[in-house]
Amino acid sequence: MTQRRQVLKGTGGAMIAALLASSTNAQDNKIDASLSEEEKANIRLVDKFCSAWEAMDLQQVTATMTEQCIYRQSQDTPPVTGHQGVIDLMQPWIESSHAITYEVLETFSRGPVVINRRIDIYHSETNNLEWEGVGLFLIEDGLIREWQDFTMRIERG
Repeated sequence: MTQRRQVLKGTGGAMIAALLASSTNAQDNKIDASLSEEEKANIRLVDKFCSAWEAMDLQQVTATMTEQCIYRQSQDTPPVTGHQGVIDLMQPWIESSHAITYEVLETFSRGPVVINRRIDIYHSETNNLEWEGVGLFLIEDGLIREWQDFTMRIERG
């Protein structure tokens, strides 16, 4: 598993760019018919995960993830593990925001891997943040096992 993470860390940006070149456009609200049923289900799971953020309820978010999930907030941060790790990392963002928007721009899936490009906006009087990037999700048994985000752009203010 460590070797896989090293490969993803080292080649993540190039791999993601290549995979997104043949992606499903979220604006069209349709999933590519050539995908397998598993891949379609994986995209729906990641879409559900992204939508759960708008409820600002981390129980809904972690319900889409395995108990042993691994989350890496960006290419420059260490991973957290488990539901509690995700909650501990993200709860301050929930508490400081009056609304959260995840806008999925495009999605790609092959086997257990889903990659999406999106804009996440944490609307806040004190800690407003607009993040654009790419999320890499590994699905296992119908839940998100690993989630890593790669930052393309951040605006604070």
